[in-house]
Amino acid sequence: MKLDQKRVSTGIEGFDEVLHGGLIQGRCYLVVGETGTGKTILSIQWLLDGKKRGEAGLYVTLVEPWREIERDMASFGWDLRGIDVLDLTPTVKFEETAEGEYHVFPPSEVERIPVWQAIYQAVEAKNPRRVVIDSVTLLRYLSTDEYQFRKHILGLVRFLNSKGCTSLLTFEPTDLEGETSVALATDGMIRLRLEISPARVIGLRSLEVEKMRGSDFMTGLHPLRITDSGIKVFPHRIEKPRDVRPGEETLPFGIQQLDRLLGGGLESGTTTVISGPTGVGKSTLGMQFLAHAVANGKKAILYVFEESQQLVLARSRGVGIPIEEMIKSGDLRIVRANPLEFYPDEFLDLLRKAVEKENGKVVMIDSLRGYRMAMEQFGSLVAHIQNMVTYLNNRGVTTLLINEVEHLTGDLVLTEIGISHLADNLILIRYAEYAGKIIRVICCLKKRLGGHLPELWEFSVTPRGIRMERNLEELQGVLTGVPSFKGK
Repeated sequence: MKLDQKRVSTGIEGFDEVLHGGLIQGRCYLVVGETGTGKTILSIQWLLDGKKRGEAGLYVTLVEPWREIERDMASFGWDLRGIDVLDLTPTVKFEETAEGEYHVFPPSEVERIPVWQAIYQAVEAKNPRRVVIDSVTLLRYLSTDEYQFRKHILGLVRFLNSKGCTSLLTFEPTDLEGETSVALATDGMIRLRLEISPARVIGLRSLEVEKMRGSDFMTGLHPLRITDSGIKVFPHRIEKPRDVRPGEETLPFGIQQLDRLLGGGLESGTTTVISGPTGVGKSTLGMQFLAHAVANGKKAILYVFEESQQLVLARSRGVGIPIEEMIKSGDLRIVRANPLEFYPDEFLDLLRKAVEKENGKVVMIDSLRGYRMAMEQFGSLVAHIQNMVTYLNNRGVTTLLINEVEHLTGDLVLTEIGISHLADNLILIRYAEYAGKIIRVICCLKKRLGGHLPELWEFSVTPRGIRMERNLEELQGVLTGVPSFKGK
């Protein structure tokens, strides 16, 4: 549902997408969050966006003096001049507190009318288009009971809406009853969270829209970061499969016997999992595919979670895969992704921008183990991988997912995280013991769009590149890791 109503931009990257176009003009919204979740930053950033658009803004502060807010916001390089301010914070000096104490009436009886009236008068005098009241929690403390607070807050919301103001009221949820009163009065509710990850022992920030009268919105938790330039939201997009035809062309590895094994190579727009134990050559095989694709006019992007770019370059040089010139030309880009720094939706946003702005046609994720470390605190790993794969398939991108399995030999295990059903192609590399030495064996176990040969080949990585040594047709039990000659 998206009614035909004029929208007000938030000026916060990603937030308007969550709101399906922005806040509805002339409505009042509650911004809920504990101390330190970013309510003030979000509010100021929103007012500054209005200032750029020529919309007058009014900031009413009841807790933190405006001078201190200006000082804190200076770290973002923001110029707050041009925003009207009503500073209602206490200004009593220490030496005045004794004689300024209330001895007969509670503070709520003495102060509530002047504070509420000051807000009404400021709105009448300044005629702002955007209003922030930070924080409504203090207004609740100035009310004698819940009924009085609800009556006053309903009156304030109706007054602001009648003046055509789009308003943000910040609130710290001290108890559920108070939160419900304010939530019922306002037209929408936005909740900011800051939670500590038990596994990563770091703060995880998120935004959730819980209510928005007159419009639909993106449900769920949307990760956010407070950056040097302000808040940035990463919408949790659910990618919907499109009726895209894959396999418009076949992309080879550039290794004759391997391409023959794969029926010519990998079809464009498909997803391939290259699986095997550590050190077996998965990343090298993937790099061979990227380099050959770039040599044939494709743009490729490699996301590495466990290695630096210099290590990738050194390894590629060591196996005869020259990629330095490809990187210099911009046809191949290597992105180091620290798994402890990224949210799943942040990584998908990074990938989307790279694919769309750089016209990337081949993407490799190395590896799913590193990706798993980055995503394990954010719900189902398989769901996040499926969302990413669906997006890449929709764009016609050929995707390689490097998957590491723990077992060197023994029972056959394709993946240990249950994603083999997402792959169009499955390439398995594993170790085997043969004639008193360890060899590498490669095979194709699945190819959804084309034929492949059901053969097992000895596979080696040399200083001159990858070599397919020989077809192991005389052996049986190769995939167990301990083959024997047929008939024995």
